[in-house]
Amino acid sequence: MRLDKFIAENTGLTRSQASKALKSGLVMVNNFIEKSGTKKITPEDEIYFDGEKLTWVEVGQYFMLYKPQNYVCTHEEGNYPTVFEFFDHPLTTRLHCAGRLDVDTTGLVLLTDDGQWSHRITSPKYLCDKTYLVTLADPVESNYAQLLSQGILLRGEKTLTKPASLEIIDDYNVNLTISEGRYHQVKRMFAALGNKVIGLHRWRIGEVVLDENLEEGDLRPLTQQEMESF
Repeated sequence: MRLDKFIAENTGLTRSQASKALKSGLVMVNNFIEKSGTKKITPEDEIYFDGEKLTWVEVGQYFMLYKPQNYVCTHEEGNYPTVFEFFDHPLTTRLHCAGRLDVDTTGLVLLTDDGQWSHRITSPKYLCDKTYLVTLADPVESNYAQLLSQGILLRGEKTLTKPASLEIIDDYNVNLTISEGRYHQVKRMFAALGNKVIGLHRWRIGEVVLDENLEEGDLRPLTQQEMESF
């Protein structure tokens, strides 16, 4: 791994900030000041940043987060705060969301630094089910379940959605299970049915269910069984 990348991932600095720190002589590798960010390092190297030893951590971080409304699933700064603000973790910059949620959607988000693992969750070919609690503006109609199971043609698209499963809770609330991740898919599916989603909460991905002990903004590492379920 390049030294500047390692410094950035282990300190929370950007790559450019890490480069500046290197040029300022703040980084030591094996007891020698190192100013080149292109230097290749291995787990056997001892690396200090501003007098503090940095620990080499291999890929293999897996978390679940209870995402609140008005947070985005990205590292980029913008109009809304990012879910990564909930992490007091030295390697936050290495994490990414294995399937994002819209800014106004709450619920289960999985985060990892393992790209192959997240691919098994997000790639359409794996058909990973996600279940959402959906609150609608208008009452559920009796034909919704059949129409959703047959696939819905979303506005602006040429192919039907894959079959979805609907469980009616009451007149305005349903559980919807889908295996895709098209743009604003759940909202667009109900819009195609002539209804409007006014509340959306994801509570299951694959076999992993949002921990009922978590409050909004809380997170915890996945168990070995949860991680291996994908």
